[in-house]
Amino acid sequence: MANELVLIVEDNEKNRKLVRDVLTAKGYRIVETDNGEESIRLAHEKKPALILMDFHLPGIDGIEALRRLRADPETRAIPVIAVTASAMTEDRQKIMNAGFDGLQTKPIHVKQFVQAVGDAIVQSGRAA
Repeated sequence: MANELVLIVEDNEKNRKLVRDVLTAKGYRIVETDNGEESIRLAHEKKPALILMDFHLPGIDGIEALRRLRADPETRAIPVIAVTASAMTEDRQKIMNAGFDGLQTKPIHVKQFVQAVGDAIVQSGRAA
């Protein structure tokens, strides 16, 4: 498993670079953006195998972006993992209730993160 396209939606450049570097080292192809609006456009255009979505974004947040992706037949089957620095239990519950396919906390734990990415792609049937 590798060479699948992953869309990274993260407004913090350092966090985006870390995720990009980790995933490209594992053989994934990457497309990225720093906002929710563009994530919807890129999901339509690029059809990624997985979307990694920050919860707090400028403009529309990760939950609203997910709602729009799930409402569209072209993007509703793409798995979306929330990535957040929030340790608040109520935020985590809100994320999972919104319908994300998984949750990863920041700072990421590389081994667990890579495993979660691979598992989400395999479980969705979108592996190359």
